[in-house]
Amino acid sequence: MVAMAKRVKTFQIIFTDPSKTFYCGGDKVSGRIEVEVNDVTRVSAMKVLGLGCAKVEYAKGKQRCRQEDEYLRYEEVLRLDDQPTDSDGSVVLRPGNKYEYTFGFELPQHGQLVSSYKGKFGYVHYYVKAIMERPHQPVLECKKQFEVEEPLDINTPDLLSPTGGMKEKKVTCMFIPDGQVSLNVKIDRRGFCEGEDICINAKFENTCSRIVVPKAAIIAKHIYQANGRTKVFRQKLSAVRGNHIISGMCDAWQGKTIRVPKIKPSMLGCNIIRVEYALMIYIHIPGSEKVVLELPLVIGTAGLGSRSNSVSSQEGSVSNASQSWVSLRMPSEPPSYCDISRDCRLDQPLTPLLDDFDGDDSPIFMNTPTFQFPPPPAYSEAEEEYNGNTPRMMPVC
Repeated sequence: MVAMAKRVKTFQIIFTDPSKTFYCGGDKVSGRIEVEVNDVTRVSAMKVLGLGCAKVEYAKGKQRCRQEDEYLRYEEVLRLDDQPTDSDGSVVLRPGNKYEYTFGFELPQHGQLVSSYKGKFGYVHYYVKAIMERPHQPVLECKKQFEVEEPLDINTPDLLSPTGGMKEKKVTCMFIPDGQVSLNVKIDRRGFCEGEDICINAKFENTCSRIVVPKAAIIAKHIYQANGRTKVFRQKLSAVRGNHIISGMCDAWQGKTIRVPKIKPSMLGCNIIRVEYALMIYIHIPGSEKVVLELPLVIGTAGLGSRSNSVSSQEGSVSNASQSWVSLRMPSEPPSYCDISRDCRLDQPLTPLLDDFDGDDSPIFMNTPTFQFPPPPAYSEAEEEYNGNTPRMMPVC
């Protein structure tokens, strides 16, 4: 940041390593303050401050909720090297020269800071501020932000242990019982890093008269606390969905994956701001509320967590891909009309699907899809999709 004034030409902060993207607890923040003047300027004091604070601010009705929490405060008075000073400690800066004040300080050790954050109702900022005091002149300030990322290791027994749960809901139609919908879910661990796949093993049962759809999503929960009040902001990051389940049937997910997107690690150490993640598995029921089960997740710092499960899953996917290429038989010449089978009957009776909305007011009327004979495939479009793990619909026992 550069501050311009009548007498001051340049006033800015430059870090020693401008390419450094973030700092951790115990790291040293160092740099210099550059000053150039247009006229002869007397500087009585040059101070540098290292500051870090969390702030929450939002409106709750007519009340304005606001709270701050400090995590870093460092202050030092700087001196110019090889520059004579007066009895009061002031120096004279002259035009045509570039003056540099060097600074450096260590951040508190790991566990005493929280990671930088910027959200809808709050933030955690760290910055260096330079203050130039001049006799009989206004004080000049400039500041420069830097990022802090506290490492979060997920390689702990608690986060590497399996977790799961089950949920069921009785469905009614005009106050008349209409069966129930249930789900039973298990994942192999709670700790993940960005880019990893979460393997979901689940069973869904539908004994009501409606067609339901199982889905899963990764949810971020931003929790803000101020003036004794709490505000929660939820955000859906990524989602997958399963097959429609008709009445009297069940479906199973065996290792269905959802990838953790590029997100910041969980933020658990701040007193007024928390960022938590969860895997939400739910069943969409037309005309009724969803059946929702949330499994808490902890997103760690990339490079510190266990990667064994994701690596094995990637190896399995590579193996499946290799098998699919082996089983793929490309035709030696373009297919003709004689090769197109006109028997388009399905193995199971064609079942109309429901309009699929995530809203609570979704319709429950069935839309019968129109079935058309497929056109003959072009030679360049001939593909064969292999999926050995596709689950089959099973009747409810």
